[in-house]
Amino acid sequence: QLYVVTHLIRFYYSVTWNESRKNLFNWKEEAEGNFERLVKVFFDRQRVIKFIHDFILFVRQDDELKKVVLRPHQMRAVEKIVQRAIDKKKKRGLIWHTQGSGKTYTMIVAAKKILENPLFENPTVIMLVDRNELESQLFGNLKSVGIEHMEVAKGKTHLQELLKSDRRGLIVSMIHKFDDMPPNINTRDNIFVLVDEAHRTTGGKLGNYLMGALPNATYIGFTGTPIDKTSYGRGTFITFGIDDPPKGYLDKYSIAQSIEDGTTVPLHYSLAPNELRVNKETLEKEFLDIAEYEGIADIEGLNKVLEKAVNLRNELKSRDRIRKIAEYVANHYKEYIEPMGYKAFLVAVDREACAMYKEELDKHLPPEYSTVVYSRAQNDTPELQKYYLSDEEEKRVRKAFRKPDALPKILIVTEKLLTGFDAPILYCMYLDKPMRDHVLLQAIARVNRPYEDEQGRKKPCGFVLDFVGIFDNLEKALAFDSSDIKGVVQDIQVLKKEFSDLMIEAREKYLSIIEEKSGDKLIETLLEYFLDKDKREEFYKFFKKISTIYEIISPDAFLRPYLEDYEKLVNMYRNVRANYEPRVDVDKEFERKTAKLVQKHTESGDIGEPTEIYEINDGLLRKIEESHKPDIEKVFNLVRSIEKEVQKEGDKDIYLISIGEKAERIAELFKERQKTTQETLEDLKKLIQEINEARKEQIEKKLPSEIFSIYWIFKKEDISNPEERASKMKKFFDKYPHWRKSEVHEREIRKGLYKVLLDTNIDDIAGMVDKIMRLLKGGEHGS
Repeated sequence: QLYVVTHLIRFYYSVTWNESRKNLFNWKEEAEGNFERLVKVFFDRQRVIKFIHDFILFVRQDDELKKVVLRPHQMRAVEKIVQRAIDKKKKRGLIWHTQGSGKTYTMIVAAKKILENPLFENPTVIMLVDRNELESQLFGNLKSVGIEHMEVAKGKTHLQELLKSDRRGLIVSMIHKFDDMPPNINTRDNIFVLVDEAHRTTGGKLGNYLMGALPNATYIGFTGTPIDKTSYGRGTFITFGIDDPPKGYLDKYSIAQSIEDGTTVPLHYSLAPNELRVNKETLEKEFLDIAEYEGIADIEGLNKVLEKAVNLRNELKSRDRIRKIAEYVANHYKEYIEPMGYKAFLVAVDREACAMYKEELDKHLPPEYSTVVYSRAQNDTPELQKYYLSDEEEKRVRKAFRKPDALPKILIVTEKLLTGFDAPILYCMYLDKPMRDHVLLQAIARVNRPYEDEQGRKKPCGFVLDFVGIFDNLEKALAFDSSDIKGVVQDIQVLKKEFSDLMIEAREKYLSIIEEKSGDKLIETLLEYFLDKDKREEFYKFFKKISTIYEIISPDAFLRPYLEDYEKLVNMYRNVRANYEPRVDVDKEFERKTAKLVQKHTESGDIGEPTEIYEINDGLLRKIEESHKPDIEKVFNLVRSIEKEVQKEGDKDIYLISIGEKAERIAELFKERQKTTQETLEDLKKLIQEINEARKEQIEKKLPSEIFSIYWIFKKEDISNPEERASKMKKFFDKYPHWRKSEVHEREIRKGLYKVLLDTNIDDIAGMVDKIMRLLKGGEHGS
């Protein structure tokens, strides 16, 4: 059910089925910092049982069944919700978990645990969700986790009937269905109401109708947005946080915590060129001020404000403006986003603007690159009907959008998919719809999901390109308490400043090492300097940081003064990494835009291969002696050459695997400074000599590959009569030709080795047999 991975600093866990690194979660507990206790807490018998019984879910997403496990903050919140439900004296609680941290799964598991707990005497759990789309998605997940006794309220009358008839089990509804609900419709105290997006339901009459209808129920609110300066924001904490003074919440998982854990990625924004943005005064007067006054908490309220903003809408939907922005978006996507392998949203002010954008975008990108996704309405014009999707078509589009190699690459939306749709591959949002506060935070959270591609490249952040000018006044756009909103979204200029500072550091700390050096002298200097492992690790982290920022901001004129030095840094990393970590394919490790930079210079001949691979033959030792390369460079080239030889020929010449392992041990001793450069070079020369001798003898003796490999190992271990003993194994291999596929036959081969070694003077025959078996299994048919 579960598996764990650790490097003795952090402890990660995940579920079987999908062993991708992106599904590994960092186990955190109150014992953080004490690794032994951390592990013991995880493997506590009761906790393991809870993991398997309560916290592993099978959920459906776009008709695909997926297996998921809750993260530590989700499990913690579930436990607190159940404890609050047990407490008869406390009837409210607020779960404040940042956008993108998985509140839906927390709600589902909490509901399931309450329904299954006998203490609650056959309770009713009501889940209030915020839109039809989310409701249907939730419904599918609830069935797949095993909640069978459930009803989805079809309307106000149906909901009243369910509550009046004292329905037990789960009821899924939307908050607006409580409108005009009579008071005291059900006064039981084992009713538990889980309210998603709680900041939308606390203010006004809907909250009063809800709590008046179920006066003795326990209410647990879920919100992903911080305490804000508006009355309805503070009301969320007054309504749901009344039993948890003074903090006002039952459990909190902040933006900073989610980024640190990798639950979400940071967000950055950039303002579009001034000539493409709307008039600042019009934006302030017709939208920002009115939205602030009216306290907009959801997208429906937002749309009502925008409907009245005549001048602003006219400007946003100006054909000439949309034409220019569509061209800008197409070019930006091709230059910045597509090379990174990610996808984008284009958010327009309304459905008509979506249709206009699609028409214009198709002039600059292939039509299949983009798809419009919006709801239907009565009396729609033919222009709007043109982009209608059936339910099946929309399902196909959603599914394809999540896949890196499938089309479309850009979804054009206005309301649909701005909540309840998770696509980790979504990196960029082209924002051309005025938003603020909760709605803005919810929308931009679409791009904050972590993602990792098949090569292990991780999405560095989410990016918003603002065509409205909303982020020009960030404090007004996100009217939250500064301590909670700090770092939620930052100007791309912050990254440019960081890149500039890092390049200054790179020049002082790293590029100065190779100043005025070239060729072999440069390589020698690098290899000598980074012989210390701590220095290498520090450099790798530094390069990862600066190359990630380069990936986000490139291409940009800002980078021009830094390019030459950045390319030197890339080449330095490539040389150090390839020599000290030969098993890592360094070119595949690079972020896409840096990889493109390397490819360009490699093809032009500006950058050569970081190590020279020698052909191993009788003339190599003489070539090494005559070479003017520094000894340290010869060491790394020899290690890499032996490794390449093992990779190429080890399947058939199994003795090479043993020689390759010797080379690895020699290299490790050298890196740990237990051998000098000269000693290491001499040891590697002996291995080259051994390879040449073995090949010569193999030709002379004409022994089968497996027999010769055993003979060669016997010979190198000074075992008497090595050829005679090895030849005795032939009858065992002939009798059991498929021994690698059968444990029984493998045991017979092992017995044969014991027999031929019994009369030798070896102290550890078992160890010798294990070594030979391991090498044989690594050979031709053993993979």
